[in-house]
Amino acid sequence: MGHMREWSIREAKDRLSELVEAAQHGPQAITKRGRLAVVVLSCNDYERLQRQLDPLASFFARAGLEAVEIERVKAAPRDEGEL
Repeated sequence: MGHMREWSIREAKDRLSELVEAAQHGPQAITKRGRLAVVVLSCNDYERLQRQLDPLASFFARAGLEAVEIERVKAAPRDEGEL
């Protein structure tokens, strides 16, 4: 998908038409107080994402894992010499 452009909420509000046009070419990030808040996707990108996620969600449901929460672990990066 490439690098997302970041828009502040004020910039997104003031330039909504431009943001919507840019989203047709790739996801656009909107920040709130300098932190990523939301991502704006085109309908095509959203539908593609849904098609990719549906089989995974179905797999978890069939496996009885609907309520499982996945948490990202923040690990320290490895040193170059460490294996």
